[in-house]
Amino acid sequence: MYVGVTGNSRRFSPSWECARLALALAGARAQRISVRHDPGTDNIQALVIGGGDDVSPEHYGHDINARIKPDPARDQLEIRWIKWALENRRPMLGICRGAQLINVVMGGTLHQDIRPMRNKTHNRPGLLPTKQVMLEAGSLPARVCGKKNLRVNSLHSQAVDEIGADLEVVGRDLDGITQAIQSTISLPIIGVQWHPEYLFYLPSQLALFRWLVKN
Repeated sequence: MYVGVTGNSRRFSPSWECARLALALAGARAQRISVRHDPGTDNIQALVIGGGDDVSPEHYGHDINARIKPDPARDQLEIRWIKWALENRRPMLGICRGAQLINVVMGGTLHQDIRPMRNKTHNRPGLLPTKQVMLEAGSLPARVCGKKNLRVNSLHSQAVDEIGADLEVVGRDLDGITQAIQSTISLPIIGVQWHPEYLFYLPSQLALFRWLVKN
């Protein structure tokens, strides 16, 4: 099975390498997708929409002058792939920025800067699983991960605000900030605000990639 993985186009990309390893452990072959890597759609059976720079606010009607780090070319590329996956009912795992962009494509908005919202959780970026996330009992992510309470990493400064059409929030952190979303109409979509590709050594996180491959 071939799984497309979107991301930056840099020669060395740790997130790509870790996602490729996680998918290999789940029994799939990863195909890199970026502004410099185009595998075409013929063999792609599922998608990982990866993390990275901020989503440009022009796509969800917020302040275009805000201090963010956008990547317009990548935005356009990933928007096309998300729409393709929706039209063809391909499974999608949105990671951090990827979850946010799926939400935006489906009509939702984002918090442009979550730092003022932090009271119970530090906003220091880190790859280790130090942040608490609570998933709703019975939600798809909870069933896939096999537990409702997770320890995850955190590398984000933006997050889902208004939820898009046919999506629902099913996970939050201690400050109530959205950490997991899923489809409400049986589309195979999971979006997580953390980076499971860096936590593939944890069974609960590798399970997200196994779910993607099995669907």
